[in-house]
Amino acid sequence: MARKSRGAPDAIQLLKKDHAEVTSLFTRYEDAGDRDEKIEIANAICRKLTIHSLCEEELLYPAAHESIDDDLVCQAEVEHQSAKDLIARIEDADPEAENYDALVRVLCEYVRHHVKEEEGEMFPQLRRSDLDLGALGLQLAERRSELEAALGRDEEDG
Repeated sequence: MARKSRGAPDAIQLLKKDHAEVTSLFTRYEDAGDRDEKIEIANAICRKLTIHSLCEEELLYPAAHESIDDDLVCQAEVEHQSAKDLIARIEDADPEAENYDALVRVLCEYVRHHVKEEEGEMFPQLRRSDLDLGALGLQLAERRSELEAALGRDEEDG
């Protein structure tokens, strides 16, 4: 059974919160009628997914490789690369281009599939493992703060 440090945030709860937030952003994107609003939301989606992905790749997946079904972790890593490729295409795309909405919609489909697998398969295995999800939660929260600060600076500089 996964360990939890007292008073520490739970890694899985933090990651599920990220999933819910980005899913909400995709819904807002789909409902937005104004092009400028869509661009703003798409940028927020890309930024949030970039931070979330880096946190998982740097902290969660290395720990998961040691604790659960390795094939499941490898598949998640491949899915991350596909999402990162789409994020780069969205960030480089002309928001007025015909395929801009399609790029965001395909990213949404990838992310929804990935979230379903993580929450349905990987997270339950992590809960059953001996991984200290509390300590990992602290690391994830700290790394997220660092990345948010760094990306915020990059946006201000750009």
